Amino acid sequence: MRYLIHCAIAGLLLLASAALVAPAAAQDDLTALLQSLREGNFKQKAIAIEEIAASGDERAADILKALLGGDLYYMKSDKTVVYSRKVGSKYEATAVLDNKTLGAFSKRQLKKIGINNRLRGVLKAKISGLELRHPDVERRLLAAKRLFASGDGDVVTELDGAIAVEKDSGVRTAMAQARASILAFTGDGEAQIAAVTELAQTVSPDSKSLLLKIMQQHEGEKEANAALLAAAQESLDSIEAKLELYSLAETVYFGLSLGSVLLLAAVGLAITFGVMGVINMAHGEMMMLGAYTTFVVQQAMPNNIAWSLPLAIPAAFLVTAVIGMGIERSVIRHLYGRPLETLLATFGISLVLQQAVRSVFSPLNRSVATPDWMSGSLVITDALSLTYNRLYIIVFALVVLAALMLLLRYTSFGVEVRAVTQNRRMAAAMGIRTGWIDSLTFGLGSGIAGIAGGALSQITNVGPNLGQAYIVDCFMVVVFGGVGNLWGTLTGSMLLGLANKFLEPVSGAVLAKIFVLVFIILFIQKRPTGLFALKGRAVEA
Repeated sequence: MRYLIHCAIAGLLLLASAALVAPAAAQDDLTALLQSLREGNFKQKAIAIEEIAASGDERAADILKALLGGDLYYMKSDKTVVYSRKVGSKYEATAVLDNKTLGAFSKRQLKKIGINNRLRGVLKAKISGLELRHPDVERRLLAAKRLFASGDGDVVTELDGAIAVEKDSGVRTAMAQARASILAFTGDGEAQIAAVTELAQTVSPDSKSLLLKIMQQHEGEKEANAALLAAAQESLDSIEAKLELYSLAETVYFGLSLGSVLLLAAVGLAITFGVMGVINMAHGEMMMLGAYTTFVVQQAMPNNIAWSLPLAIPAAFLVTAVIGMGIERSVIRHLYGRPLETLLATFGISLVLQQAVRSVFSPLNRSVATPDWMSGSLVITDALSLTYNRLYIIVFALVVLAALMLLLRYTSFGVEVRAVTQNRRMAAAMGIRTGWIDSLTFGLGSGIAGIAGGALSQITNVGPNLGQAYIVDCFMVVVFGGVGNLWGTLTGSMLLGLANKFLEPVSGAVLAKIFVLVFIILFIQKRPTGLFALKGRAVEA
């Protein structure tokens, strides 16, 4: 037993001594290699560069980059190798071995370690090799993309070695593309054709540019390079087909995001218009108030931007719902059955609300910061990325619609709303307080408009005229989908959003809206009840 304990202690001492000796040995090796860089000829420097790159030392990449960039010097006094950069008339020096700042020196006190063109090629290859084998996946991917753009022919061997050991499929593909981009210009015969074919595996616009450049380069030698030009044309056609497909997908995505905004904006109007027959021209101002509520909440908690939006959404609902109920109780309830007068009254209210906001917040637009979890894009390919803020709005709009449908279908309030919608007099005869239902419904529609404003604050600036940009579209969605029908509102908003985004590249934004408006007018002529008509004796009468 005592023998085993002694053996264990001896083993621990050996490990400790090895841990102390290894860094010292590595330091001595690097010192010798730096001496070769400082004093050796170009051939010896090339050997030193190879050994520094193969040493596995974490300082290797910085040393080689400084040597390539002309920032590696040594002190004339004690031969210490340093990083140096010019600041004013002096040169600030930092020791390479321990990264210790040595101070500022004159140019006469330092000597640059020189290199030639051949060493520059070796340095580029070795630096790329270190980057391609970096432990961080993102660094390796960035290095591969940088090589694709540079087309440096000296790094093919390094790329071959990196591809052989790379485990991440995305990085390996990027490395293969970088290799192909180099060999497409520097390869011979079959290797060049294979590289051109490999470029077709990507949808990067850079690959398309490379292929066009290759075709232009060999255009005068069509017979001698017929196979290469045919392969390049085939790859180019393949990339263009993929780019068109991704462009279509991007257009659909933007159309759905616009449709989701229209859905949030119009669903509240669909409820109030369907239940009460009120043409609410102040609906856009409810959206504007919801957006300003989001702005105020964010200003109240500037150090918690990530939480400000989740808190602002219910706040926007409550604020606009209360204001909507106040408008209904004070103005709208006196005008039921007179839709044109409700239009004029709510238009006047919209002007009052706009001026009130201008007086409180000024007429200038306000910007609402986007939380980190909504920033950035979901990158599908080099040619297609989906912005997170629009993706969240699409999901949020569908969640709001689903919650509203559940409310109207499975709660007593929802049953009463549907009863008033289908036959107001019969509902009143059954004991339903139609006036109270009208008030709550108007408040619900206004609250949803406030939520829509909170969502809109993430994709546009907040200003007094925010609602005016969407009010006409809201009415088009409601009329096109079917007054008071939520499924019609969903379908109408998505169809109009897609139609706008597909027409805009062809005719421009203004003409696209005009075309959509003309289509809806013609459609309503043939189908006055919209896509989905409400059912009920009162409605059908």
